[in-house]
Amino acid sequence: MKNIMIIAALCAALASCCPKNAVTLFPVSDFETEVDGKNVSLYTLKAGDLVMQVTNFGGRVVSLWAPDKDGNYEDIVLGYNNIDSYVNNRGERFLGAVVGPYANRIAGGTYTIGEETYNFPQNNNGQTLHGGLKGLDMVVWDVVSADETSIVLSYVHADGQEGMPGNLEIKMTYTLTPDNEFKVSYLATTDKATHVNISHHSFFNLKGEGNGTVNDNVLYINASKTTPVDSFLIPSGEIADVTGTPFDFREPKAIGQDLGVENEQLANGMGYDHNWVLDRRTESELELAASVYEPASGRYMEVWTDQPALQFYGGNFFDGSTCGKYGKTLNYRESLALETQKYPDSPNHPHFPSTLLNPGEEYSHVCVYKLSAK
Repeated sequence: MKNIMIIAALCAALASCCPKNAVTLFPVSDFETEVDGKNVSLYTLKAGDLVMQVTNFGGRVVSLWAPDKDGNYEDIVLGYNNIDSYVNNRGERFLGAVVGPYANRIAGGTYTIGEETYNFPQNNNGQTLHGGLKGLDMVVWDVVSADETSIVLSYVHADGQEGMPGNLEIKMTYTLTPDNEFKVSYLATTDKATHVNISHHSFFNLKGEGNGTVNDNVLYINASKTTPVDSFLIPSGEIADVTGTPFDFREPKAIGQDLGVENEQLANGMGYDHNWVLDRRTESELELAASVYEPASGRYMEVWTDQPALQFYGGNFFDGSTCGKYGKTLNYRESLALETQKYPDSPNHPHFPSTLLNPGEEYSHVCVYKLSAK
């Protein structure tokens, strides 16, 4: 507790020197380094009303500036202000990163393809989370191209890396559009059968990083079902109706409205940290998956995707022991993640939508975060 109090005091002192509502561009020099023999840097994108900075270490969104209803800007994603804090991280590991090759959890760190069983590092309570100890978030991506509005990154996840089969060639593109969209797209191929489920893991606070709770944000999720989990957040295999439960966000409601309800699933996740099965009308078109409205600022974010599911995480594991990039502490339930994806642990549930990618096939995935203010 004493250490947390000391960190909070230091954060407050740092925060006092930061200008309010001004777009802060971090210097490239704070992110230039070499990791595993590859160059790391920082890239700035601008389009419409949005400004974003990205590092090719883990394909991480470092900052995303967006105006409120009065035109005042805040950085609405959590992150750090230097590369060392990402590489030698002692707080939240996945801030702003691409996660995979298998986002979310694989039960017991194992799955079987045909007659072959594969085992992976168990980095989360005996499970494999977000690709293991060195997933896509902890490697240096090659910069294929970068201009004012987009950056194209590539990475080959080698056969046997973290125990996963196949040389998986991935291309990932981040684009800002004139319509205030942050678009993420993935393409991947493999030379050996493997399971693929890549996702983006920005932690959003539409008030601005470190500016208070997200429990008063109004959330909509276009889903009538979830995949319930055990205490290790591994799906049981059931597909459960949300009707009459705290998991029904088909009518927009405050995130915190039902957090006090006695519910086994809320207890298992320490709040919301679950996969919603989206009510899709098409197989592969972009459709609205969710939206979030922050009443004080008027910021509104829609999430569009071609994927069958969405993981909503309500910031349950932040404890205030870490400072963000503007010197403010990253506190309990002061951020949220909306990760478009296929289901967690699908390789071990044959009735879930398949995540198997075979040679000659292409994995593709598009997610769009569309921002506005009203």
